[in-house]
Amino acid sequence: MITLFRIDERLIHGQIAIKWSKHTGVDHIVVANDNASTNVLIQKTLKMAAPAGIKTAIKSVNDAILLLRDPRCESMKILLLVNNPKDAVTVLENISGITYINVGNYGRVAPEKPGMKRKAYGNNIYCDDEEVEQFKKIIEKGVKCVYQTTPEEPAEDVGGLFK
Repeated sequence: MITLFRIDERLIHGQIAIKWSKHTGVDHIVVANDNASTNVLIQKTLKMAAPAGIKTAIKSVNDAILLLRDPRCESMKILLLVNNPKDAVTVLENISGITYINVGNYGRVAPEKPGMKRKAYGNNIYCDDEEVEQFKKIIEKGVKCVYQTTPEEPAEDVGGLFK
């Protein structure tokens, strides 16, 4: 079962390894990212950043969806990570029962698309117009979407940022 679904452009990093994995008690991490699934260097880096004792799978978005549909996942506590709202929408369209998305830092380090400037929406969320539309799709699906970098910080509703 997906214990936490997070959009974070850095995927696995210190906040994930030290804070979120312990806070949620997950025993598996699934990274759903097309680029990472085909790049051995990124895979090795992400696996090194993952906490010891937590099984980590790095899959394309479609392969992650297939993996998460496996009935054996029901007994697991899974932290699902994507690095952009478009991939989050794809997951939501293909996996039922997701009611909550946590957004970490987004849009600061990702390269801008040609002709698509990002602007700030709250703390550490920077989106271009297409990304704003993807966040709106998430919210329209009735999924609670909050910005919260660490468990100790208060959660901020993302829905109000994109009106």
